Amino acid sequence: MSTADNADNTSSKKPVKLQAVKGMNDVLPVAGIHWENLEMLLREWLSAYGYRLIKTPVLENTALFRRGIGEVTDIVEKEMFSFVDRLNGDELTLRPEFTAGIARATIEHNLTYAAPQRVYSMGPVFRHERPQRGRYRQFHQLDVEALGFSGPDIDAELIVMLSRLWREMGLDDVRLEINCLGEASERLAHRQALIAYFEANADQLDEDAKRRLHSNPLRILDTKNPAMQELANKAPRLSEFLGDESRAHYEGVKSLLNDAGIQYIENPRLVRGLDYYNLTVFEWITDRLGAQGTICGGGRYDGLIEVLGGKPTPAIGFAIGLERLLELYLEVNQPDDMPDLDIYVVHQGEGTARRAFSLAEELRDAGFAVVLHAGGGSFKSQMKKADVSGASMALILGENELANGTVMAKLLREESSQHELKQDELADAVFQLLYGEGEED
Repeated sequence: MSTADNADNTSSKKPVKLQAVKGMNDVLPVAGIHWENLEMLLREWLSAYGYRLIKTPVLENTALFRRGIGEVTDIVEKEMFSFVDRLNGDELTLRPEFTAGIARATIEHNLTYAAPQRVYSMGPVFRHERPQRGRYRQFHQLDVEALGFSGPDIDAELIVMLSRLWREMGLDDVRLEINCLGEASERLAHRQALIAYFEANADQLDEDAKRRLHSNPLRILDTKNPAMQELANKAPRLSEFLGDESRAHYEGVKSLLNDAGIQYIENPRLVRGLDYYNLTVFEWITDRLGAQGTICGGGRYDGLIEVLGGKPTPAIGFAIGLERLLELYLEVNQPDDMPDLDIYVVHQGEGTARRAFSLAEELRDAGFAVVLHAGGGSFKSQMKKADVSGASMALILGENELANGTVMAKLLREESSQHELKQDELADAVFQLLYGEGEED
């Protein structure tokens, strides 16, 4: 077979249809409007409490998550997207969460040297787990961290501000669970008691519990296996091992929550499996999402920055999965899916396109959101596009209007006649038609 024949065969093959990687989804324009609205609400809410944006890389050294999350956690053992950079041999990982990266940035840039910091980040994170409702392999989180604060007041502030968020979103069925993990020495004594207890009842442990028994026994308390619930309920409780300072911190948090009228459930089985977590932990839970009902989890992690090589720094934070939050937001609010667009410019005829282009720019200079029709078509077809665009007004420019120095305006969301407007007074006239008054000086 000749080279030409090979080329013909290659060119005649139908290209393979490419699709998104499993568990990684596209956000299309209509959904994008909802994402923008939710993110705007979140940014305004965070700003009201003095939290400022921090952005860290999507890629970090794998060692950061091994040290920051822990070798024996499911995230590190099973779920991280890790690879070796073929150019220099570095072991890299797509971030599975934000906290470790923010802690790394805090150390690298000495963020808390002059003052404590309230920061947040928002964006994609990656975990190689089984896709399910509201949980994907690339998903999005809001992460909020208070760095350098040691008292119970900041713990309570984070919880109170979340309560405000649920109210602003119209979520009235979200419940709060809290617990105190104490300090390292208290958890060590509790850990030893747990191991002894579970070893004495080894015949009742499932395979997952047996695997965790000596590496992460706290996680056994959080088992979802119905056959182990009674065993977990009767296990030694951390509260029995707390010292005076830990108790005082926890009581301080609860007192502030009581003052703010925040209802909560004390859940002694609410734990974190990593040694650097301490004192306050909390979760917000809803029944709207089925069995996977936690929409926000947080806690104090005073030991993390030191574990990563920094100076001892108190810290507390929380994370919210945005896909699940958006699902709840849309279920309760049912917001409009039309873009916030003021004007759609319709034009036809030789010579009108250039003038329509310049008029659209003048209107944008005046603060209006404007779409200029592109691609030709009759007035009728363009007006159909104007109507479905979500714009409040269509401005029509034909050859007659071009010659007369005018534009025809039609309010698309009202039953009204057309209005002839002068091109040299267009911005003021449009403002008056849309809002019923002239611009203020």
